[in-house]
Amino acid sequence: MTIDAVFGSPLPDLAVVGVTHELRSFQAGDAHVVAEASSDSLIPLITTVPANYSDEEGLAFVNRQHHRRAAGEGWSLAIVHKDRQLAVGQIGLWISHLHKGRAEIGYWVAESGRGLGAAAEAVELLAAWAFANLTVNRLSLFIEPWNTASIKTAEHAGFDREALLRNWESVGGMPKDMWSYVKLPPAPAD
Repeated sequence: MTIDAVFGSPLPDLAVVGVTHELRSFQAGDAHVVAEASSDSLIPLITTVPANYSDEEGLAFVNRQHHRRAAGEGWSLAIVHKDRQLAVGQIGLWISHLHKGRAEIGYWVAESGRGLGAAAEAVELLAAWAFANLTVNRLSLFIEPWNTASIKTAEHAGFDREALLRNWESVGGMPKDMWSYVKLPPAPAD
């Protein structure tokens, strides 16, 4: 069964609510987190966050996230702190290999949102949603070996390290090794 048969086209909007954070579509008012992320030394190297922020570039980033859903690539969602109603990062569920039973999650959190469990809760929420709503046999994350914070996030969310993938992804124009992390669906209840 194709994703169109399940959800139609374009993919529907998605919102997932957790204890402290929620995941929802990006809004124009979330440009502040794009501005903060653009000044990060690493986020613009591996994402579509602009390295040189302007209001125009911030709005273009928000529009790209909506286009990804409309194009059927997957969902790119803002990670929002519920109490403050403030976006602190981005998480994506990419489904180009869903026909093979696979999907990928990627995420980043701006510096002002780090250390508050945003990434861990977001990964847990999106993984649970994917297993409950998609026919997916494995979710993957790819993390550079030096990124201990992301490694802790993945492991906290129940992802297991599988292998080191040599020259897996271009980061800033250079091929980089990545740890492959995987999470399988929960075992059926007996």
